[in-house]
Amino acid sequence: MSVVTKSIVNADAEARYLSPGELDRIKSFVSTGERRLRIAQTLTENRERIVKQAGDQLFQKRPDVVSPGGNAYGEEMTATCLRDLDYYLRLVTYGIVAGDVTPIEEIGLVGVREMYNSLGTPISAVAEGIRAMKNVASSLLSAEDAAEAGSYFDFVIGAMQ
Repeated sequence: MSVVTKSIVNADAEARYLSPGELDRIKSFVSTGERRLRIAQTLTENRERIVKQAGDQLFQKRPDVVSPGGNAYGEEMTATCLRDLDYYLRLVTYGIVAGDVTPIEEIGLVGVREMYNSLGTPISAVAEGIRAMKNVASSLLSAEDAAEAGSYFDFVIGAMQ
């Protein structure tokens, strides 16, 4: 939920006008909108590169994942692993656009640990893949934009631990 929606919902629940503090937060949100959209666009336009390079880094660092018996062993399972990384990258872009982690949490993190545990997927490997995506994505952004995007990647990584 964006700061705009949160502010309106909270004010309406209390049957009041938006406070000066809420209006300041909305003003800040709006003023950073172009930057957030630029970051999301860069990540979206480079999604295949980010996912592929992150996957390569993950598989080099965690060869157990792609070895016989590993969760990403074989062409089909490797594709599934990369699909999952792409899914988390998409969630990160949602958070960046919203300026809030709520979309990430509500759309994609509820029950994620339980799901991976039930599948026997090492959650640490998923977190490592997301960490690799963060590194690849950061190389495509300015330092300031990388720091902004990095906080959303870190939120997803934190949910995996």
